[in-house]
Amino acid sequence: MKISFSTLACPDFSWTDIYTMAKDLGFGGIEIRGLGEDIFAVNARPFTDERLPKTLEKLQSLGLEIPCLAAGCALKYKEDFDKNISEIVQYIVLAKKLGTPYIRVLGDRYPQPEGEVDDAFVVDALKLLGVIAQGFNVCLLVETNGVYSDTKRLRALLDKVNMPSVAALWDMHHPYRYAGESPRETVQNLGGLIKYVHVKDSVMVDGRPQYRMMGEGDLPIPQMLDALVDIGYDGYISLEWVKRWAQELSDAGVVFPQFANYMHDYFATLSMKEGELQENRTHTGKYVWPKETLIDATFPDVLDRMVKEFPDQICFKYTELDYTRTYSEFRDDVDQFARALIAMGVKKGDHVAIWATNVPQWYITFWAATKIGAVLVTVNTAYKIHEAEYLLRQSDTHTLVMIDGYKDSDYVGIIKELCPELQDSLPGKLHSKRLPVLRNVITVDSQQKGCYTWEHAMGLGDSVPPTEVENRRRQVRKDDVCNMQYTSGTTGFPKGVMLTHYNVVNNGKAIGDCMDLSTADRMMIQVPMFHCFGMVLAMTASMTHGVSMYPITAFSPRKGLHCINQEQITAFHGVPTMFIAMLEHENFEKTDFSHMRTGIMAGSPCPVKVMQDVVDKMHMNEITIVYGQTESSPGCTQSHVDDPLDVRVNTVGRPLFGVQCKIVDPETGEDLPDEVDGEFCAKGYNIMKGYYKMPEATAAAIDKDGWLHTGDLARRTPEGNFKITGRIKDMIIRGGENIYPKEIEDFIYTHPKVRDVQVIGVPDEQYGEEIMAVVILKEGETSSEEEIKDYVRTHMAKHKVPRYVSFVKEFPMNAAGKILKYKMREDAVELLKLQKANSIVTA
Repeated sequence: MKISFSTLACPDFSWTDIYTMAKDLGFGGIEIRGLGEDIFAVNARPFTDERLPKTLEKLQSLGLEIPCLAAGCALKYKEDFDKNISEIVQYIVLAKKLGTPYIRVLGDRYPQPEGEVDDAFVVDALKLLGVIAQGFNVCLLVETNGVYSDTKRLRALLDKVNMPSVAALWDMHHPYRYAGESPRETVQNLGGLIKYVHVKDSVMVDGRPQYRMMGEGDLPIPQMLDALVDIGYDGYISLEWVKRWAQELSDAGVVFPQFANYMHDYFATLSMKEGELQENRTHTGKYVWPKETLIDATFPDVLDRMVKEFPDQICFKYTELDYTRTYSEFRDDVDQFARALIAMGVKKGDHVAIWATNVPQWYITFWAATKIGAVLVTVNTAYKIHEAEYLLRQSDTHTLVMIDGYKDSDYVGIIKELCPELQDSLPGKLHSKRLPVLRNVITVDSQQKGCYTWEHAMGLGDSVPPTEVENRRRQVRKDDVCNMQYTSGTTGFPKGVMLTHYNVVNNGKAIGDCMDLSTADRMMIQVPMFHCFGMVLAMTASMTHGVSMYPITAFSPRKGLHCINQEQITAFHGVPTMFIAMLEHENFEKTDFSHMRTGIMAGSPCPVKVMQDVVDKMHMNEITIVYGQTESSPGCTQSHVDDPLDVRVNTVGRPLFGVQCKIVDPETGEDLPDEVDGEFCAKGYNIMKGYYKMPEATAAAIDKDGWLHTGDLARRTPEGNFKITGRIKDMIIRGGENIYPKEIEDFIYTHPKVRDVQVIGVPDEQYGEEIMAVVILKEGETSSEEEIKDYVRTHMAKHKVPRYVSFVKEFPMNAAGKILKYKMREDAVELLKLQKANSIVTA
């Protein structure tokens, strides 16, 4: 369900005020009320043909819609028939222009029944208007008021009309107060005909209603909402409010936030409602939410529910660090750091970046940021200064949490070079020329000038009352962005993928459902958290099922095998190269895999033999494969633990619950039949909100009907499984890392000796693919393979350094002048003698 409000309560508001209030309080829609008989005559309103395009653009930019227009005329008046028809037709025309699905119409005039109403006359009027509305793809909603507060009578009226373009609007107040109906009776009478809902609270004084703020009257609103849930209602709950109803409560700045908070608390309670816990397939563990359901829960909702159900269950335990927390204890750490972030000036919507391996502070920062409505920006641990500067600047990062460095990336040195102002700055007071939005830098491992230490930052939380965290938490909505992960594309510019709570929570839940995760499972997390692989497939899948998590700070086959042995791990994930490294490690034979059950192999094509070895030698009989990309949160398809092994080896499974998948012709966009290669497209709850500050790139990725075009070639089998057969785009997948040639090409172009360059992926036995740079030098210049590699190595992450460099005079092209990268790849296989790697069969 979503919330909206009627503009009837805003006679003194400008449209800018209305938009701002709706967005700030988390409303999804604005119900337009009080336009009058001739709705196009008032030029000051933003609905004239001249101003309508800007109005629609503004609504779209704020993520708002106009779900309902409310006409004020009453159809019962026979003498006003022509005038009423004319007025409602105007509303129908405007609704079509606005993309508004519903129009409220009145059969009777006043809320309380007064006088007689000729039902047959009202039916005839509705039939006439219904035909017109149907032609405009609009639905008329007869409100439960007056004699139609009796919803049995209203149902009889609607049955006589019998048109899909005429349904019901439930004003919760009227049937309860004036017809004596319980919420269950109303819903039983109207059922699926309820398309929109009005609500206001009240008490009865001397036989007359006196209106109150939500939750302060005696209307059984929770039971009314529960009744809607029982029939699967997922539309709007719209606040009706008029100043004259309660002069002492005429301030919309009080009434509207109260309603928004009340509804958010209800939605949170709904997701937290106690019910019978679910059991895994072997009846050895429990989990909360039924499989194949979507939940209206934010990340803080999820953690609160786990604490409620499994407070003493191990949440995180490290075998290499002194950090073990139950779910309840972990939430305490999260709340303390959430208070710290508030103390440092982090507000809802601000961007908090985490540049770290899988240390405890990564998890604490994620859950604390999302609890107060901030956005967690993930930073690749391999980034060097060139990439880090771009990400931190383009993402408008406000607060950065970082370790000192990882492998050959010196994070402290990089941030000092990017922000020399730190030397003379107090912690929290940074004003950087190169990173103008950045204010706070928190260092986990050491003390640096101008930076908070982790301990100092945590201590700041003591100055913020715990109630402030809860106030912020109540403002977090499921459709708010919670995470930004950076991925590149053919343009070469990394793009910030905006993922919402609803995207990620449900994708993680769906993946955990397919794995049959429960409290009986112990998940080792060795995949990096800056990837969706770690953040969603491991952490979120685990957290939505009460799993105990055992992170490894950074992948090491030795540490992983030790953790499996010591903690009796039942599940872990990895890219194929990780599994290969563990299988070939000297400690492998000494490791007890008897408790192992499941996991995910993903990130790059998996050789069939490796998958078979994992099943046979690691006891991972229920291992699955997930396919997707960051833009889809990331999972689109997944094999199930009970699928036959050949399905789990040779396909990427079926669409996840709530996700639609199809194969289309890349040229025409037409759907293709089974067993025909085409572009893999996906649509559903999991599709990103868009690329941050890149609307053109968003429009190129997601079509007008909401389908994400992945750029991957795939086919669907007759059984409904999918096989990935290639890539339309030129992306290279090296050991699970997505590498985009254009980004490397753009950098090599800056070398003074280089005239042109193309970067391609070539087959590799260990990593699946390796990078090859094919270079054309400027006239008269000479260079070497090592010179080009060194140039990239000093400015970009290690995994982006080409393994091979060749020098040519020209690139192969077709008749239209398009460079043929597939031909370059074929030539490279011959030149480098990579036929064996090229012949490896992958799933």
